[in-house]
Amino acid sequence: MKRDLFNDRAMKPGDASPNHDTRSLSLVLGGPLYHLFLRSRLARPPLELLHRRIIAAVLITWLPLAVLALIEGNAMGGVAVPFFKHLAVHVRFLISLPLLIMAELIVHQRIMDVVTQFSSRRLIAPEVETRFDAAIASAVKLRNSVVAELVLLILAWTVGYSIWKQVALGRVSWYGGRGTPHTLAGYWYVFVSLPVWRFVLLRWGFRLLIWYRFLWSVSRLPLRLDALHPDRAGGLGFLGSSPFAYMPVFLAQTCVLSGVIADHIWHDGAKLPQFKLEIVAILLLQVLLGIFLCYSSLTDWHAPGA
Repeated sequence: MKRDLFNDRAMKPGDASPNHDTRSLSLVLGGPLYHLFLRSRLARPPLELLHRRIIAAVLITWLPLAVLALIEGNAMGGVAVPFFKHLAVHVRFLISLPLLIMAELIVHQRIMDVVTQFSSRRLIAPEVETRFDAAIASAVKLRNSVVAELVLLILAWTVGYSIWKQVALGRVSWYGGRGTPHTLAGYWYVFVSLPVWRFVLLRWGFRLLIWYRFLWSVSRLPLRLDALHPDRAGGLGFLGSSPFAYMPVFLAQTCVLSGVIADHIWHDGAKLPQFKLEIVAILLLQVLLGIFLCYSSLTDWHAPGA
């Protein structure tokens, strides 16, 4: 029985997630990476053993860099930017990556509860239940897509590398740079640690797209809205809490930007006003992803006969 709970092939179209009594959807319980966690005992259904996943992420991304930098003599000195003085590295792998992993548990719980509200509040009319089930099934199919995660992985190694070269420090550091070849720590940093972080971040972006697509699909349905509902949103006020589920993801991105800016100020002599465009851009992105897109979906829901 326990095995069947997480076997996607055994699930019916409306069964988007395990342990459900009504129609619901999890953006986390599926996909190649999730099943890899299960097989490697880094997770236990549904999302237990969070500490194992965080420790494993640190052991893969940060610890090898520290060990190799110590061996090569670039940990505390020897170059313009030693390993332990490169703030962005520690922020990215000791703060941002754990936040992205921890966000899985929060998003899973919040989003499942939000989707369940459609049924528990009887917003889904019997004549459109199959269409609602289809929207869930479509979201599950995208969430479980092997091709999608493979594409994200390729982007993390290729496009991500090209972007990183544009924002890398302008001085010789523990990983190389300024025309010098990569150190051993640098090779691990460029081809293992950074791609892992980028992949996890891109995977969150993909899951956000799945969520917005699901909301758009459901907004096309003639729901049983109540104009006199006390939430002043026709009974859809519960959707307003969904952006808060993604706060750890947004925080992880801003932490990395802060670390990168701090490094350029500390090591390259840059001034904070030089990064005003980057700061404004990331703030606008967070607003668009976390607030505007979700709340704008509340303005375009269909009532029966609309």
